[in-house]
Amino acid sequence: MAQENDELLDQILRDQSTMETSRSAWEQLWQEVAERCLPRGADFKGEIRDGQKKSDKAIDSTPIVALERFAAAMESVITPRTQTWHGLQNERFSDDTEVQEYFEEVTKVLFRLRYAPWANFANQMSENYISQGAFGNGCMYVDELPGKGMRYLTYHLREIYYEENYQGIVDLVHRKFKLNARQAVQQFGKENLPESIQRASESAPMSKFEFIHRVCPNNEIQYDDENQPRQDHTGMPWASYYICKEGRKIVQQSGYHTMPYCIGRYYKSPGETYGRGPGMTALPDIKVLNEMNKETLIGAQLANRPPILVADDGVLDTFNLTPAAIIAGGMSSNGSPLAAPFTSGSQPNLGLEMMDQKRQLINDVFLVTLFQILVDNPQMTATEAMLRAQEKGQLMAPTAGRIMSEQLGPMIEREIDICARNGLLPDPPQQLIDAGMEYDIDYKSPLVRMQRAEQGQGILTTLGVVSQAAQFDPSVLKLVKYGEAIRELADINGMPLSLLLTEDEEQQMKAAQAQQDQLNNLLNAAPNIATAADKLASANQKANTPLPAPQ
Repeated sequence: MAQENDELLDQILRDQSTMETSRSAWEQLWQEVAERCLPRGADFKGEIRDGQKKSDKAIDSTPIVALERFAAAMESVITPRTQTWHGLQNERFSDDTEVQEYFEEVTKVLFRLRYAPWANFANQMSENYISQGAFGNGCMYVDELPGKGMRYLTYHLREIYYEENYQGIVDLVHRKFKLNARQAVQQFGKENLPESIQRASESAPMSKFEFIHRVCPNNEIQYDDENQPRQDHTGMPWASYYICKEGRKIVQQSGYHTMPYCIGRYYKSPGETYGRGPGMTALPDIKVLNEMNKETLIGAQLANRPPILVADDGVLDTFNLTPAAIIAGGMSSNGSPLAAPFTSGSQPNLGLEMMDQKRQLINDVFLVTLFQILVDNPQMTATEAMLRAQEKGQLMAPTAGRIMSEQLGPMIEREIDICARNGLLPDPPQQLIDAGMEYDIDYKSPLVRMQRAEQGQGILTTLGVVSQAAQFDPSVLKLVKYGEAIRELADINGMPLSLLLTEDEEQQMKAAQAQQDQLNNLLNAAPNIATAADKLASANQKANTPLPAPQ
């Protein structure tokens, strides 16, 4: 066993060294981006010190503000806090009311636990979007709270290293981090730590030590006598190892049923492991903007406080630039000034115009301009708004779609797994159990509705054409299933379908209306029928009345 642990330790440390070497170029680039877009996250070099000043290179605040707005915009269209941005479905049971109700209940449980006070989801997801905006990579760790649900943590990219499998899926994650001796005892137990840390926990509990957490596929799953995976960590699909570099020791060995590290990449170039983000795209413009800022400030200073030209240093003895100051000896006896301002010819206004252009480009890269369209044009019609939404959906589809499939999908699967194992989900229908509990994630975020805006625009356009054609031929109105059209538009626009009649309720309403119309027709016809009956009765009476006898 000791030999196996030594081999495992060597492999983990060797893999860590390889991953650190292969991404060293990335860290240089991430540091440059962070110093200008996310100063508080500029920690890819050196030791982290509390209260360290990190904003030396953030001369212009435009990239910082643009990144914050990017994160807020991404959250609002992908994972909005006030909306149910996904559901569950299985096409085989699309008409099965019991299964659909089960999926709805599961979705409600997920959102209740996800946004519970202890879960910490909302602010951690915002940090995840900030990381993806700046560096193109974000890591959300979904931890399990026994009996309560999930807890979320977004780790700084400085700590996270990962590799892909042959299919391009991230399946090996290392987290390199530090704990002080006190924290290490709390997490792993004193008896599991190397002796040096045990002693430090008593003499110097605030001293820090380096740890590595490795999560990878369990290629040696152990089975019980019934050929089922064992219930302990040896039977789990994912293996977990915590090692302490101090003393070279495995301090905790366990496993996961699902991958806890959910990695998201904004977009990825072929052949690369790590993603790229808007901050990296805008970096050249950000650097130019900072230089332009410095030069414009220098030009403004030269224009407002120019150097003073004097004939000799005699005037300097009494020269005073204080407003309203009296400078003795600053003028000759014939009235000529002995000092004159130096005109540099700088044009600060030109620099301001050029900086505005760069700021516009940076805002475009961070999608700020794209999301500001609807805000700047509040008077646009519903059709114009739908066209704008369609444009945003088309522009964001590639990158946001990657986030949903690569990060949110595995995250939701892990959430369901945690809730199911902790008994937090309702009992599933038997027909779903027989089908292997298969489900698909049905995304319902505003972004999905934006992508469907073209479909909604087609419905509106067709209804408009039908209404115009009906002026010449009213029969065309019967070609449209208005109930289904309204329900489809409501779904596209995010209106709760519970506020509309279902197809069955619509048919019942139409049948009741037809019956009522028939009754009204009978009631309206009743007076005419009664009059006709009276006339018929009178005519029959006259026909049956005998003629009077002759006198």
